[in-house]
Amino acid sequence: MGRVALTVNDLDRVTAFYERAVGLHLLRRDAATAELGAGDAVLLELRRDAAARRRSPREAGLFHTAFLLPSRPALARWVQHAISDGTPVVGASDHGVSEALYLADPEGNGVEIYADRPESEWRRRDGRVEMPSDPLDLPALLAQAGGAAWAGFPEGSTVGHVHLQVGAIAPAEAFYAGTLGLDVTCRYPGGTFYAADGYHHHIATNIWNSRGAAVRSYPSTGLAEVELRLDAPRAALIRERAGVTDGADAPFSLTDPWGTSLAVIAR
Repeated sequence: MGRVALTVNDLDRVTAFYERAVGLHLLRRDAATAELGAGDAVLLELRRDAAARRRSPREAGLFHTAFLLPSRPALARWVQHAISDGTPVVGASDHGVSEALYLADPEGNGVEIYADRPESEWRRRDGRVEMPSDPLDLPALLAQAGGAAWAGFPEGSTVGHVHLQVGAIAPAEAFYAGTLGLDVTCRYPGGTFYAADGYHHHIATNIWNSRGAAVRSYPSTGLAEVELRLDAPRAALIRERAGVTDGADAPFSLTDPWGTSLAVIAR
């Protein structure tokens, strides 16, 4: 997963949220855009459009961007920071494969902060990953903080996955598993999870808030683009399946059945 781009009405307010509440570092900023990340890696791009209509939570688009911390102690330090700073966390779960906390930015874009458990601890059944939504044991997690203070997202943090709202599951699977060639790793009622190379999920799609949603109408706030960074052979297969004929080695863009844009970049 590469960077996620969001269109926002209030660039100052949303940038400040991702710096303070989430802990991303501001890497570049001008009047129209802000790039935030960890180390020198851009994880989030914010694009200002003060006139864009505010996206409804019932539309297709973003469910949440999930920022992956490199260790459980780092997640524990983030939780300590969130408690001391009064960050409004809206959920917390132990998914078996990971421990996660959830919040929303000032314009309603979902955010997940999480750390993976070792893959040896992931439970699988019939070739699929089991991802329950059990209560998170916060005291056990906080015990891992080790006394160190939170200093923002450490180098090595990434966009672990992006969870999308779609209008229907069957066409979502046809696009994300069929055209993109991702493996279906888990199914919930109303949701499907997809990944490459054995991960629990890089992309998820659900209809929990958006069943029957139409193609997205722009300009609007919310998700503008998701980058997928792939090896050249995998990118070439996607190009072939999608019928893209221009520039054999150049980045290209696809849209899912609801108009969500994905930029495919061969590494």
